[in-house]
This record gives sequence, structure tokens and C-alpha cells, in this order.
Amino acid sequence: MTFEEFDVVVAGSGAAGMTAALTAAQHGLTAVVVEKAPVFGGSTARSGGGLWLPGNEVLTAAAAGAREPDGDASAYLAHVAGAEVPVARQKAFLAYGPEMLAFVRSHTPLDFAWVPGYPDYHPEAPGGLARGRTIEPRPLDARAAGPDLDDLAPPYLAAPNGMAVTAVDFRWLSLGLRHARSVSTAGRLAVVTAADRLRKRRRLTMGQALAAGLRAGLRAAGVPVRLGVPMTGLIVEGGRVTGIECGDVTLRARRGVVLASGGFEHNERMRRQFQGIGTSWTVGAAGNTGDGITAGQDAGAALDLMDEAWWGPSIPLTGGPYFCLAERNLPGSLIVDASGRRYVNEAAPYVDAVHAMLGPPSHLPSWLVTDQSYRDRYVFAGRAPRARLPRRWFDAGIAHRAHTPEELATRIGVPPAALRSTVERFNGFASTGRDDDFGRGDSAYDRYYGDPRQRPNPCLGALRKPPFYAFSLVPGDLGTKGGLRTDERARVLRHDGSPIAGLYAAGNAAASVMGRGYAGAGATLGPAMTFGYLAALDMTSRH
Repeated sequence: MTFEEFDVVVAGSGAAGMTAALTAAQHGLTAVVVEKAPVFGGSTARSGGGLWLPGNEVLTAAAAGAREPDGDASAYLAHVAGAEVPVARQKAFLAYGPEMLAFVRSHTPLDFAWVPGYPDYHPEAPGGLARGRTIEPRPLDARAAGPDLDDLAPPYLAAPNGMAVTAVDFRWLSLGLRHARSVSTAGRLAVVTAADRLRKRRRLTMGQALAAGLRAGLRAAGVPVRLGVPMTGLIVEGGRVTGIECGDVTLRARRGVVLASGGFEHNERMRRQFQGIGTSWTVGAAGNTGDGITAGQDAGAALDLMDEAWWGPSIPLTGGPYFCLAERNLPGSLIVDASGRRYVNEAAPYVDAVHAMLGPPSHLPSWLVTDQSYRDRYVFAGRAPRARLPRRWFDAGIAHRAHTPEELATRIGVPPAALRSTVERFNGFASTGRDDDFGRGDSAYDRYYGDPRQRPNPCLGALRKPPFYAFSLVPGDLGTKGGLRTDERARVLRHDGSPIAGLYAAGNAAASVMGRGYAGAGATLGPAMTFGYLAALDMTSRH
């Protein structure tokens, strides 16, 4: 048995854990990060890397110094999070998020840019902003990661030809060749990619940039990140957590342990127990099996929101689930259930869309229905417009194609007359530009991934050109969002509300400050990093 001692021990190398370790180190504490996977970055490295952080300095600079009205962000977060999330936690996130970002910018090679016009997910709600509050990492020279680059976890979906695609780029690329901005974006990226190759340069974007930049900060601060080292349990002495066990290695923590080991999306037993579904449809990191959550529970912690996830309608492709963003918003598509009827605004924020899918009542199975015009115009599940869809999709029953809506209905097992009626009614909405059933296109969020050339509503287009297509939709997710109950200082709480001394949690190991809602793009990572920051501050006695 080997014993080592640090001030702070962090389990998990995603954005929450690395931010906590970096904060501790920059405040004079010794820290170590352990990661069960052979690579670092967790779900952060697989993500879009966006941060939802109201009032931060990047947003202020982008708005030429104009600050949003006092109270707007707090009113909006209260609307999204609901009564289940204590006000103190909401206030702590809003108060310390901007400070956390300034700290990260000062102690890593990372910088950030506003994602212009990417709305809050409920921009019409009290305090919501149609211009959005999301920022993303600026492209990062891969050399900044130094010797750690080879240990960076891969992205969920790699851009073609090594292109450094940002969230801003993705919006336009999804339109294929439909819009001049799409063409110019693709051309610019091709030129930049070619120039990078000539210079033997690689640039990282999105979650790859965020994870690599935080790791570079840790290396500069002298914080070790130990890969392939799973936490096997907490050490509890006299009611206080004093370290963790990692097999035959004991890591003592003088100040505390931060559980930032992700959610439980890949734990079949826990998903069946708390959510009634399995693990096949998640795109979260494979190592997220709830280790930190169960360890905290064994130490007496309470759990919250265990039935929730960062849901999103997904296509269960043969190579793994595809999380749908723009596909649902683009005109010429609609979603039906087994009745052949629509049941939701297809362009709604992805968590809301799956809440509707799961019910009650349940709307599974569900199908995304499109026509050939949709396929001719837009990128679909990473496939270029007009590109032939893989035969294996059809063989697996994931995709179906037919010359008429009635024939398509027969193939997917829904009433033919109902699907024909649904398509005809939807086509009428497309002509008028108003969805009288579900309000698709009414929200600025709906329109963000719409087609600006489609008039009068960028989200509504008729389905008329055969063949018609149907794609299976399932309740996928980016990760689970329930976990250990924590307070405004990221301390893990018992059922009676008392903190477990020496134990902290952040990221998807902790129940989300967003409650059952989703404020905007980056509302996973923004709070994860903020509460990782707060955990370390609490251990410095500065809070």
C-alpha cells in the first residue's frame, strides 16, 4: 500500500475537476487529479465547450461595455431552475461565474469569444436574452497542450479533414450550401485548414480546446494528472472525508476531496433504477459510471434529480447515437409518435423535447419525418446534402424511405391516414408561417438553427417532394444531471442538510443548479467550472 498526501484531491479530469485543482494550486495549496480513463478531459473534451455565464467580462466586452439590467439573470435562472434548486446556489453561481472565468483566462492559455445571437434556450421568459449569454473557447494552438496532447480524450464528433470548427461555424455549416454564409464559412475553413497543414499546425476548438487549455494551466502550476487511476472509495474518519482509495494507493487530503467524476450515464443498473432506460443512447464519456455519486452516497450524502439528464432527441445510428441539434429545427421536418401525430414543437430546446417524448404519456417510438427537399438542402447527421445514406441504416430499421406518406407510415407502423393528415396540416402551417399546434418558430431559439432563406418562418417548410424519409428518434443525452446534493459552496450535504466535512462535488457528479431546466448552451460546463472553483475557494478559507 502506497500513501501520499496533498491539500486537495480531485477525482475526475473534466472541466469541473481541473478548474478546482487549478484554483487550489493558484491559492497555494497542493493538489492532484486522478482520472480512471487512460485519457483526460471526460465529457468536456467531447462537448461543444460552450459556457453559459451571465455577466462575464467577455460578454461585457462584446456588448461594448453595456451590462445587462440588474436582476435579469437571476430572474431567468429562477424561472429555469424552479423551486427545487435553493436560491443560495443560484446566487452563488451567478456571483462567482464571472470571477471564475477571469481566473481561468489569467492562469491558462485559454481565451473566449461570445457566440453572437445564440439565444438563451427560453429567451422569451423573464430575464431571457435573445442575443444569448453563451461564450466558447477561441481556437487554441495545439502546441499549448505540450506533452499532454496525446492524452487528450477525443471529441464526440470530429470535424472532417481536421477542420477547426467553432460553435459559430457549426450553425452555418448545418445549412449545407443553402446560404451564402454557409458557403463562405466552408470556404474559409478549407483555406485555414490548408494553411495549417502547410505550417504543420493544429488548432483545437470547442471542448477539445477547453480541456487542453485547462490541462496546460495545471501543468504550468505543477499539478499532476494521473491517468488510468480509478477512485475505488472514500476514506472517512470521524465523520470527515480525509482522502480517497485508488486500489493499492491511498491519497490523503488535508483540506478536502472534490468529486468531479461525471454522471452515471454509462451505469446500466443506476439508469434502470432511476430513469427506466439503459445506457445505449448517451454520448457521455464512457468512464461516467457514477463512481463519485455512489462513493458520496456511501458516505451519507443525499441525492437529487436522479431521474434527470441533459436530454436530447437522438438517432440510434449503428455506430452510436447521434445527438440532434439543427436537424429538428430545419424546415421540411416534423416528429410523430406511433399515432402518426405530432406531439411537440420539434425545434424546442433539446431537454424540453425529450421531456415531451418521455411524457407522461410516453411518445415512444418517435420518428423524424422529412422529404427529399430537406435531404437536398441540409447536412443531416453529419452527411452532406444529397449524399447517399448508408444502407446499414435502412437494414437496421433506423431509417425508412417511401414514395408517399402512406407507404412510409406502413413501413414505420403508424396509421397511414393519420400521417397523411399530419403532413397536410403541417404543410398548411408552412404556407402561413405559423404553427397553430405547437408554435414552432415563435421563439428566437427555434429560429437560430432554422434556414434564414425559408419564408415566412425559417423553421417551417412543407414536405412535398418524394421520397419521404423517417428516422428513429430516441431519448438520448449528453450525460446525466442528477447526483450528490450540494450547497452554495459545493459542499456535499447529508439528508438533514448538514455538510459532510471535507467532501465537495461539482459537474455532473452533483445535482445541477439548473434543476430540470436548461438555461442555454453551456449551462452544463459554466456551472461545473464555477462550483469547482467555489469548492477550491472554500478549502482556502477565502470564501
